[in-house]
Amino acid sequence: MDRIDYLDVGDGVLLAYRHRPGRGPTLLFLPGYMSDMEGGKATALDAWAATQGRAMLRFDYAGCGASGGEFEAQTLHDWRRDVLAMIDRVVEGPVVLAGSSMGGWLMLLAALARPERVAGLVGIAPAPDFTSWGFTEEQKLTILREGRLVEPNPHGEQPIVTTRAFWESGEALRLLHGPVALDCPVRLLHGQRDEDVPWTWSLEIMNRLRSGDVQTMLVKEGDHRLSRDSDLALLIATVAALMEPM
Repeated sequence: MDRIDYLDVGDGVLLAYRHRPGRGPTLLFLPGYMSDMEGGKATALDAWAATQGRAMLRFDYAGCGASGGEFEAQTLHDWRRDVLAMIDRVVEGPVVLAGSSMGGWLMLLAALARPERVAGLVGIAPAPDFTSWGFTEEQKLTILREGRLVEPNPHGEQPIVTTRAFWESGEALRLLHGPVALDCPVRLLHGQRDEDVPWTWSLEIMNRLRSGDVQTMLVKEGDHRLSRDSDLALLIATVAALMEPM
């Protein structure tokens, strides 16, 4: 699917997206931090959707990929706005959200905001509340004192930048301090060699979700990205099984 469309979300920001029409619910992929809609998981799911005649939507958050805006000006609130704009203005009917890492946090936030639209969730190494547990006290102090933290990127050449505005936004949107009032089916995939998000965090999410239809699948040799061929096959099989009766 070569065509890129754009959605104006205000303040001069245009969100880039690729929308594949087809049978619903629409599968909406939510990338991780500093990732975009051209990643391996997003494109693998899009290729599967094409073979199945399924509707699929993937997009770039503001400041990421082909979307407008400055990356360091964005917050978690802004990216939640972007997800809700896709649900409200681009697709019709129910959606299944598939969120990777930070995208797993956003999928929960979006499902809480639009429970009547979200038919199911698939989290890949989901990382809700990572502003709380994902930084050392020294790193948090650096963010607060200097306004940004710059770290080496284990997955690419561009360093990872966390701004104070993003960190404070994340702290304001923490979820796992109590029950998460969602009732849709949820599937969680997590690699046990994940060095970024502990695999036990998916078990914590599972325990916090109100839904009785929650399954967590652990991949013994899987890392944070879960992007090996076998990992992608598991992701596709999980999405297919979840959506088959819908």
